[in-house]
Parts: sequence; C-alpha cells; structure tokens
Amino acid sequence: MSVDINFMVGGEAGQGVQSVGFILAKSFARGGYYVFADQDYESRIRGGHNFFRVRVKDTRVEAIAEPVDILLALNKESIDLHQGELAKGGIILFDGEKIEDISGDGNFFSVPLERLAEEKAGNKLMANTTALGAALGLVGYDFELLDKVLREHFGAGEIGENNIKAAKAGYEYTRENFKRDFDYRLSPISDTKRMLLNGHEAVALGAIAAGCKFMAGYPMTPSTSIMEYMAAKAKDFDLVVLQSEDEIAAINMIIGAGYAGVRAMTATSGSGFCLMVEGLGLAGITETPIVIVDGQRPGPATGLPTRTEQSDLEFALHASHGEFPRAVLAPATIEDAFWLTIKAFNLAEKYQLPVIVLTDQHLASSYSTVGGFDLSNVTIDRGILFSPEEAGEEYKRHRITKSGVSPRAFPGQKGAQVATDADEHDEAGHLIEDAETRTQMVQKRMCKLIDLKKEIAPPQLYGPRKAETILIGWGSTCGAIREAVDILGQEKASVNLLHLSELWPFPAEVVAEALSNARTSCVIENNATGQLAHLIRAETGKEVSGKILKYDGRPFTPAYIVREVKKEGC
Repeated sequence: MSVDINFMVGGEAGQGVQSVGFILAKSFARGGYYVFADQDYESRIRGGHNFFRVRVKDTRVEAIAEPVDILLALNKESIDLHQGELAKGGIILFDGEKIEDISGDGNFFSVPLERLAEEKAGNKLMANTTALGAALGLVGYDFELLDKVLREHFGAGEIGENNIKAAKAGYEYTRENFKRDFDYRLSPISDTKRMLLNGHEAVALGAIAAGCKFMAGYPMTPSTSIMEYMAAKAKDFDLVVLQSEDEIAAINMIIGAGYAGVRAMTATSGSGFCLMVEGLGLAGITETPIVIVDGQRPGPATGLPTRTEQSDLEFALHASHGEFPRAVLAPATIEDAFWLTIKAFNLAEKYQLPVIVLTDQHLASSYSTVGGFDLSNVTIDRGILFSPEEAGEEYKRHRITKSGVSPRAFPGQKGAQVATDADEHDEAGHLIEDAETRTQMVQKRMCKLIDLKKEIAPPQLYGPRKAETILIGWGSTCGAIREAVDILGQEKASVNLLHLSELWPFPAEVVAEALSNARTSCVIENNATGQLAHLIRAETGKEVSGKILKYDGRPFTPAYIVREVKKEGC
C-alpha cells in the first residue's frame, strides 16, 4: 500500500510552529521518505496564525495536498480554522488541559502537552516538542530518528537533552493512550540519504557553486534567506556578503563588482526591485554582468509580505527605461533553483547583461527532499575575455562584433584601459551624441538576443505528447500542476502540461506548436491578470482558451487545479 500522509502544525508566532514542522519533515526524510513541506505565516513577530504543512510519501512529491490527515493544534484557533480541512478518519492532536470548549466534527486526541513538558523537561515552553513526539507516536515512527534530528537541531547540552525528554514524553503518552483504529502507519523504509532544502537555500548553493564571490542586499521577505544562508557560508567559501543601506546601494555595489570581474548577485522582492530599476539600466548600457533574484510576493506596495504571488513577470521583462537585452529565468523546483542559478551566472557573463531569476515565497520557503547535486556537471562560462597577447590594437570595451559581445577586460588588467559610461558611448566607452554611433550601439546590444535565445531551454512537456487540453504554467506552480495532470489522467481526461522555467527570450516557436496540438488550453498562474497568457499572445499571436488565476497569496494545490479545470471546462 502506498504512503501519502499530510501533517499540519498550527499555532501562533512564538510557539515554534516552523521548528516543529521542519524537524517533523527532516525526521521523515531521514527514514527514506520523500517529503514536501510549506509554511504559511503572518508578518508579525508574535501572535497571528501560522501553520506548517508536511506531506510524506514513498514516491517523489513536489506539492502540498488536501486534506489534512493529522493536525497538531498548538492553540484553539488552529482547530477552529482547520478542522474543516481534516480527512475522514483524520486526527486532531491538542492539549485538552489548555484548550477547552472543543466542538465540531473530527477525531480529537488530547495530550497534556504543557504538563508533560514541565514534568519531563522542566520547561512548559517545550510543549511544541512534546507535540512533535506525540505526532510520531500516532504513526508508530522510529523515535531514534527523531532523537538524532533533535540533537542536530538543538546541539549537545541541556537544551538538546531536555527537548529529547519532552519529545519522548509525548511519544510514549501517545503510544500508551491512543487506542483507536488509525489507518496511518509510518516505518522507516530506507537509509537513503537525501537533502531537505528550501528553494532559496538551493539558490544560495547554486550561486556558491557558480563561483559567486560577492552578494549585496537589503533584507526583504522572502529573499532574506538567501543572504542569511550565504553569510553563514561566507568563511567556508571566501564570500563577501554585505547588507547594504538600501536596494539602490545593493544593485550599484554588485554592478561595481561585476565591472571589476567578480561574479556578483543581489536578492530582493518586488518592491525592492522597484528601487533597483535605475541600476538595472546602468548594467544594461555598460554591459555589466549581474544576477538579480526577485522573490515575488503580493503587491502593490508592501502587499502581503509573507505570502506568495507570480505578479512580477511582466515587470521583470520590461523594467527600466530604454531597450537592452536581459534573460529571465523562473525555477520550477528545488533542483531547478540550484541549476538555473548557475545558468544565470553563466548567461550574465557570456552575454554581458543582467539576468533576473524569478522565485516566489512559495518556492523560497517550501522544503523538499532532493538528491545530492552532481557538481561534476557544473560548468563555469565566463564568456569572451580579453587577452593582451591576442590583441592587435588598442582595447575597446564595447567593440562592435557580429555577436554583439565584446571581449571583456577588467580594470587594471595588463594591455587594457577599461572605460565605459552610463551615457551612450562609442566602442572605447567614451560618451557620444551622434546618431550613427547611437544606432550602432543599440544594434550591438540587441543582437545579443539572437544567440541568447538559443541558450533558452524549451518548456517541459509532461504527460502525453498530444492531448485535448494543455495546461500551461511557469515557475513554482509546476509540482501542483503535474500532480493535477496525473489525477485528471487517472480519470481518463486527455490532458498534459507545458511548463516554462526559462521565460526570456521567450521560446515562442515551441509554445506555439504545443498550443496547435491541443483543442483547448489553460494558463495557470498566481496573479490576477494572466501575465503569462498575455506574453503568449504577444509572442505567438495565439490566444489561450482559459485561465485559472489565484491571487489570494496562497499557492495552488493539485486538488484546487483539478476542481477549477473541471469548472472552467478547460
């Protein structure tokens, strides 16, 4: 019998919801299971409702699912909000000595979480760890795996030992007192080693593997986690990670680093990217390679700072005044986040332009089990570099070439005086005003798109090669749509998925052909205006049949997509 169990930990900020969820996920990953976990939290330090969902399967999983099988309710609000999401036969685990007046449908199981934490660990604040142990007791999981994860998480010493005692108390209480029939049982299935990473940890690892040596940024949810991860690894990998005074400073710092020959990046969110737009244009006209990660969240202005959205696509394509080439990538999975970040640095240097990586809060903070990254597949392409031995004349930073890419020298390099200007300039980088040179320089920069377009990987087709209905998505929606295609296929529907992770230059020919092979088409994206649908129409001349748009700040689930596909008749 296949395994597919959904846990939810609910509580308020300050109750350790994220820690419990992460440790739960890691414990199952250690037992050989595939895990996908996401988190929903409010923009406050204490209070407000938070929850962390963990889906456990014995096969690969890339999306959260409905309904909830086991709800760990750390407060009454979690029960009130989520008991309607409980599966038939599911369990709500709560502290009946602290949460009273429980009513409604659902199988309630009371565990004296605070009392056990106080008695066994000497601290009632460890009630969340007691709940963690109780949850593993419900499914009969191996406590030794949790023991090891707790020791890693809290370290050796009194705090670590007390958390283990608290978890053990919850585990044993459940094993002794839970007597009902329960369909869910989990035992370790293998000792296969997999990493448990979130999307922005994978982006940071990709940047490090790509040879990024300078990162500047201003903290902004959800991009802060990239800066935090790289700062934690700075000594190990000789990185410089700098918290700038604002986003304007951040982008100008990485432009300076890129100009000097250092692989550099910044990470921000939509409103921070707004402040970077003038710097983006500076990178464009000076042909300076930089990488920008935009972790999308709902706007405008501050919007919902801890929620998810895909509303920056057209902004990323068109940001800055004037015209210059760029690449726009949007990772679909945790693995994608690693490999596309490496590709972003290579494209930036090979074509001497800015590359924008569009993530979002859902990808940024969702955890998934992934195999190790094969670093032997990492390639570093710095593009055409100036060699004084090969140079037959005076160095010109913006020399006109057939490809539009000029040999790049770095300031201070022997045999090259490097000059460039934010004004329009000639081949040597000196400011000009004449029409002819202006035309030549615009053409030089824009013709990079010819070869750049060849570097863009085609969209992934999932499902049958030809189907009556084609679902189209981009970025982090991939896992949910793929599973929706599987569900619909099991119901004998003729449906497939075309998913884009590399968005600009736009792969128009492939998308147009895929649309021609289907009777109906439906774009699925987390925004209100159907930005990908608009881009498809602009680039291919083809109109999609329908749109499934979600802009409440929450990610798609496979079940939601299936319901909407049936409702819309896509």
